[in-house]
Amino acid sequence: MKLVKALVRRTWFRVALGLGLLAFAGLALWWRGPDWGSVIDAFRFVAWSWIALAVVINLASVSSRAIAWHLVINQALPEPHPRHRTVFSAFCVGLLGNAVLPARAGEIARVAVLRRHLPHGPGTSATLVGTVFAHRLFDLFPILILIGYTLKTAKIPDWALTSIELFVVLGLVLLLVALVSARRQHRPVLDEMGAARRLLAMVQRGLAVMKHPGAAAGATLFQTIGWGLQLLAVYTVMRAFDFGTIPAAALVLVLMNVATVFPLWPGNVGLMQAAVALPLRRYGVQYGTGFAFGLVLQAVEMSVGVGLGLVFLAREGLSFANLRSIRGEEDEVDAVRELAEEMDGVQEDEPAHAGLSG
Repeated sequence: MKLVKALVRRTWFRVALGLGLLAFAGLALWWRGPDWGSVIDAFRFVAWSWIALAVVINLASVSSRAIAWHLVINQALPEPHPRHRTVFSAFCVGLLGNAVLPARAGEIARVAVLRRHLPHGPGTSATLVGTVFAHRLFDLFPILILIGYTLKTAKIPDWALTSIELFVVLGLVLLLVALVSARRQHRPVLDEMGAARRLLAMVQRGLAVMKHPGAAAGATLFQTIGWGLQLLAVYTVMRAFDFGTIPAAALVLVLMNVATVFPLWPGNVGLMQAAVALPLRRYGVQYGTGFAFGLVLQAVEMSVGVGLGLVFLAREGLSFANLRSIRGEEDEVDAVRELAEEMDGVQEDEPAHAGLSG
C-alpha cells in the first residue's frame, strides 16, 4: 500500500497513467468505434440554434444545483455563512476540474476554493467534504424519479437494464447509510480515526441538513429542478439532430450518468458516446448519428462547466496549474488542505474566527 501511495504521488506516474488510459480509449475507438464518415455527415444537418438553447438551459441547471449545495453548506457550517456568489464560483471551478481531470478531482477543487473564503477552524475542511457527499446524495431523489419514468416509457436494451438496476441498488445503499449517519448526534474527533471511519464522519457532518426538513426539502427541490433542466437540455440537443422523444432523452440522461460513475479519464470521452449511441438504435437513429449526438451533448455539458470554471478560476486569482496540483490522496481531507494551502497559504491549524469545533 505504501508503495502504491508513493507511486501515485509521482508526477511521472500520474502522467504515464493518464496517457495510458487515453491511449486505451483511442484504441477502443479505433477498433470498435463508429464509421467516422457518418459521424462527420451528421454534423452537416445540425440546427445550431437548438444547441445554443441547450447551453442556456444547462446554465440554468448548474445554477439550480449550486443553490442546492449552498443550502447544504448553510446547515453544516456555523455563521457567518458564505455568500451565494462565492459558493457558485467554487461550484463552477469544481465543474471545470471534473471536466478536465480524472477521478472527479473537481469535487476536491470546489471544496478547496470555498475553504479559502471561510474561517479555517478545526474540522472546516472535513465538513465541506461532507457537504459534497450530502449534495450528491440529494441527486438520488430525482434520479430515482427519472429511472422510474425511463423504465416505464423507454426502450431499454438488456445490458443497459442491468447497469441501471445496479446503479439503483448502489444509490439506495448510499441513501440508507446517509440516513443512519445523519441520526448520530456526536461528532468524533477525526484525527483519532482510521481512514474509512474518517470518511464516514465527514459524510455525517455534511448531512446536518437531513436534520432540518425545510432545508432538506429545498435542496431536494433545487436538485430536482436541475435534473429536470438537464433532461430538457438533452431533448433540445436531440431536436438539433431532428430526432428524439422525452422517453429517449430520459434514457440518454440515465445512461450518461451510469457511464460516468467511474471516471477512467476526463469525461470518459468515447465510452459515454458509445453508451448513448447504442440504445438510440432502437429509436431508428444510426450509430454514427447517435455518436455525433453524444459528442455534441457532452460538449454542451462541458461548455458551461469549463467556460464558467475558467472565468471564476481567473476571478479567484488562480491558474489551471493549481487544479492540476491535486494529488490522488487516499485521505480527502488532507488533499483539500494541501490544495487550499497552496492556493492561499492559510494553514488550517491557525486560530479561526468562527470555525467548527471537534
